[in-house]
Amino acid sequence: MPRRHKPPRLWLRPSRHQRSAMWVILDGGKHIATGCPERDAGPAQQFLADYITRKYQPQRKVRAVDAIAVADVLMIYVNDIGAKNSDPKKFAARIRRLGAFWGARTLGDVSAETCRAYESERGASASARRELEDLRAAINHHEKQGFHREIVKVTLPAKGASRDRWLTREEAARMIWACWRHREVQTIHRGAMKGIQVETAKRPLKHIARFILIALYTGTRAGAVSTASPNRMEGRSYVDLDAGVFHRLAIGKAVTNKRQPPVRLPNRLLAHLRRWARLEPGMGHFVEFRGKPVKSIKTGFRRVLEVAAIDGEDGKVMPHTFRHTAATWLMQQGTPVWEAAGFLGMSEKTLRDVYGHHHPDFQIQAAEALGYGRVVSLAQSLARHEAAKEKMKEKLGGPTRTRTWNQIVMSESVCRKTRRKPPQTPPVFQ
Repeated sequence: MPRRHKPPRLWLRPSRHQRSAMWVILDGGKHIATGCPERDAGPAQQFLADYITRKYQPQRKVRAVDAIAVADVLMIYVNDIGAKNSDPKKFAARIRRLGAFWGARTLGDVSAETCRAYESERGASASARRELEDLRAAINHHEKQGFHREIVKVTLPAKGASRDRWLTREEAARMIWACWRHREVQTIHRGAMKGIQVETAKRPLKHIARFILIALYTGTRAGAVSTASPNRMEGRSYVDLDAGVFHRLAIGKAVTNKRQPPVRLPNRLLAHLRRWARLEPGMGHFVEFRGKPVKSIKTGFRRVLEVAAIDGEDGKVMPHTFRHTAATWLMQQGTPVWEAAGFLGMSEKTLRDVYGHHHPDFQIQAAEALGYGRVVSLAQSLARHEAAKEKMKEKLGGPTRTRTWNQIVMSESVCRKTRRKPPQTPPVFQ
């Protein structure tokens, strides 16, 4: 009888000669190196888990929902759709969190109760909602492939309120000046001035000033601002300085629901961009820190808020706040909704629902009708209403026989077509 095949497992290969002990994976007759020494047992176990995940292939055939593991549904979704995701790192992290809770469950276990249990375990409703949206997308993809036929619904937590924090022009100017004027402070460690802090000529927040200007003047998301470049290259958002157009969607990047249409650059911002490109001929990106592109400005942005003394009581200020600010300013200036929506790259409905109350024409006619209309007493209004009702009737032969105004109009139109005289109302003698 042949020996039973063992599953992949870790084995500590002993040290010999000048080679130290290392963890390896035994899979049949193969040894797969993990690169982890004896002291790194935890990373070795993670390597084994990743190896098993890559090796395992879920079943792609029609089955009942009670026989389909959620882990298989997630794996099929990752294999088919994962490469198209705009942020693979965050996407993989969300899938891992879903797998930790749902991996041992089946599609038949997906219900409103288990979704609420997942929300309770995660603690943060916003994060749980985003991850459950991925689960819903994975289940819908599984159904579209024809691998299950029953209806499986994912219950999402309530959507949080829209952020309404935007910057005034005074706050925005204060942040830009804080970025531009802030100098790096260093401590002297030798000599008679040891321990004294002095300002240097370095400006560590200068790149954030550029970020703020581009984000405010175009209402662009942080990712596209960080990749903005005067050079047309793969993975960069191209800024055409000659035509004055910012192509926000990075070259080679797939189109997503986050609209990133080209935007016309305002003259003030275009002048800044052209000057930066002229002064720094070898610049690869408009937002760079020490000559390298910036993936995230979160660390420096927190410092800017401290230096500029921006109050966060009305709401947390973050890089995405500049997009809210641009939309608010456009509405305050009375820009037509369809034009502002195209400039910002958002739907008219979203712009109207979230920012429409900032527009100067917001409910202006209703407010003026109530606030400045002619005052009419209730008695006068009722009297006019009764008089109008009397005019809608035609007395024919007595008070009991009446015709509505619509009947009179129809009667006259028929008479005009047949060239007959309309019936005359007999005089009423008092």
